[in-house]
Amino acid sequence: MKEKIYTIPLMDAFHANDECPFCFIERNLEQHALDFVLGQGASYMEDDIRAETDKMGFCRDHYKKMFHYGNRLGTGLILTTHFKKKNEELQQQIKMFSPKKASMLGHFKKAKLNPDNPQTSLGTWVKEQNNSCYICDYSKNTYARYLDTFFELYRKNKEFQEIFKNSNGFCLPHFGDLVETAEELLSDKEKAEFYPQLFSLMTENLQRVTDDLAWFCDKFDYKNKDADWKTSKDAIQRGMQKSAGSYPADPFYQSER
Repeated sequence: MKEKIYTIPLMDAFHANDECPFCFIERNLEQHALDFVLGQGASYMEDDIRAETDKMGFCRDHYKKMFHYGNRLGTGLILTTHFKKKNEELQQQIKMFSPKKASMLGHFKKAKLNPDNPQTSLGTWVKEQNNSCYICDYSKNTYARYLDTFFELYRKNKEFQEIFKNSNGFCLPHFGDLVETAEELLSDKEKAEFYPQLFSLMTENLQRVTDDLAWFCDKFDYKNKDADWKTSKDAIQRGMQKSAGSYPADPFYQSER
């Protein structure tokens, strides 16, 4: 199959024999974003990039990964200007804040938070900060293009169809993304062919991982202490990946310098 530049990462992901090719892609995208933000290219010193990171900030998960990446000075510089911007915004939000009238029965109520529906302007502002992340945004936007590439190859390339049918399937979150995207991109005729293939792939491979997990547990029975582990030694991390995506056994990604 003749590959184009934009199809190479997707083909590499399928050839990796991973539990989910899209987890493989997302990991590469995240590592690329960390390198871009904090790596040797020093993009954090460019005004346009710093303006974006100042505005968007990072999520809790990516702050932790940035901490472990290794570039403390770069992280400090990013945080310094980010906090200057957030401090200005916070002061403005505090000026505009007006508490609502307390009810007569307020002393008898219990705390009842709804993170998805803040009741105050400050709560809404904080929610916006938590929902914004420069690395997440980059990964999501690029990931969406790989979903498009997947269906382009599926439609046009017989060799890729075989690679897809012989893969290990997908994690449940990315399986859901494939179904949702197929509904938008495929014709009725294409859906009639694609869904049975996808569903068969998922059920077979979820059963494969289920069997590996069961044998992993059975190996702790003294009767099986001398039996072969078969393919179950890494069943825990593969089961977690199949269920929720990502790579729970991965060490933190760190700078090469």
